[in-house]
Amino acid sequence: MLKAVLLALGALAVSNAASAEDWAAQAQKHTAELDAFEFGTGETMPITMTYYTLGTPQRDAEGKITNAVMLLHGTGGSGTSLLRPLFGHELFGPGQPLDLADTYIISPDNLGHGDSSKPSDGMRLDFPRYDYDDMVRAQHRMLTEDAGVDGLDMIIGTSMGCMHSFVWGPEYPGFVDRFVPLACNAIEIAGRNRMFRQMIIDGFEDDPDYDSGNYEDAADLETGQLIYANTLILAGGNPYRLQAEAPTREAAIEALHASQEGLKARAVDPNDTIYQFDASRTYNPAPRLSEIEVPVLWINSADDFINPPGLGDPEVLAARMPNARFVLIPASEETRGHGTHTAAAIWKDELVAFLDEGR
Repeated sequence: MLKAVLLALGALAVSNAASAEDWAAQAQKHTAELDAFEFGTGETMPITMTYYTLGTPQRDAEGKITNAVMLLHGTGGSGTSLLRPLFGHELFGPGQPLDLADTYIISPDNLGHGDSSKPSDGMRLDFPRYDYDDMVRAQHRMLTEDAGVDGLDMIIGTSMGCMHSFVWGPEYPGFVDRFVPLACNAIEIAGRNRMFRQMIIDGFEDDPDYDSGNYEDAADLETGQLIYANTLILAGGNPYRLQAEAPTREAAIEALHASQEGLKARAVDPNDTIYQFDASRTYNPAPRLSEIEVPVLWINSADDFINPPGLGDPEVLAARMPNARFVLIPASEETRGHGTHTAAAIWKDELVAFLDEGR
């Protein structure tokens, strides 16, 4: 039951634990040292960006890499989040859409996540309060200054990475040939979306052991960790799947408690988590969507608590982009709520058709 319910929660925050089947085990790990990185706050400091690669870069006559695809993970995830079987087994193998014989995968730990620079490295709340613009700028510098990539064939972004796609398009026109944003919206993060983020932020900041960000052990913040777990269980789950997996009151309570324990066992760093969920505060790409002229395949799922059908009128937003198509996946026991973005088997056919159109 625990495994089924945790899977149903989706991938808002994916564990960094690896398995023998992970594509992450085959990936090469790189660290980019970016000097004098300027944050939107005006602060400047060196940062590191960790990223993972799969496949072999192909180059044109001028030596430029032509087959790079960047994967962008969700809030609280890491560069290995999209190198797991649920995603990679459907996409990376022979004859699959991102066949590694032809595709060079780049999957970063985004700023504030994984092994890239973040508050828990030592600066705590003195770390600059980054936003999505900073995160995208760090990705661009990582690609151009360390990975040797001057253009991308495609960005596939999930959740937060989906939103990053809508920042990338207007900020770096001509750099990315096509986008596949999965599970997000293209409007300001407000309403219930901001509320659930603020629940997590307040849960940690109001915890009596938070000590203004100077706690000794993240696991000591039991109240904050429980609020974080409960919020993810509610926001990340598919009600149809959870109903099937826990069809009685007793089963639902048991599943809830098991899920809480599973998430609490992987206690997150409160400062890192606060920064991660607050980074969306300046996001509002809607006014600039018309500047994204390359092909876009935007996919949401109807059981997504965070991005419910019709919110923000994504069909109208997609129409502002001259080459965009919006797809809403119907809810079923097979979808995974917000986490449908990582279950590639559910939307792979849409991706195949999108890639065929571009050939």
